[in-house]
Amino acid sequence: MASANLELVRSIYAKWERGEYGSVDWADPEIEYVFADGPEPGSWTGLAGMAKANRYWPRAWEDIRLEVDECRQLDDERVLVLMLMRGRGKASGLHLQMHGACLFRLRDGKVTRLVVYWDRDRLFADLGLSSERGSLSTGSPQS
Repeated sequence: MASANLELVRSIYAKWERGEYGSVDWADPEIEYVFADGPEPGSWTGLAGMAKANRYWPRAWEDIRLEVDECRQLDDERVLVLMLMRGRGKASGLHLQMHGACLFRLRDGKVTRLVVYWDRDRLFADLGLSSERGSLSTGSPQS
């Protein structure tokens, strides 16, 4: 049986897969939001900080689509999502295909920290996990 944390993350992604990004009822008001890598790494705090971090990238892309490859609970507080993001640059017309990941930390039914990785290998290294054909293989998460 899936935990409440795993179900919450799955419900967030169900909305995101439909292009519904407006709701933040899942986020703790003081959420720590992090881009671990990618074009603009950084860290922001709170709902306003998360909104600021996401202000520009949706405007630069069209036809953005997210697909979950795998969603796994790592422990009582952390859920890992491996995802595929596709889109096209509005100005350049370039096609994007990113095999990324998100690491959610949850407490009392809210996401308190969300780390976005453009590069799954960096996530695996940060957690001390190994990857095998895009899926998680056994290992001991350390972070």
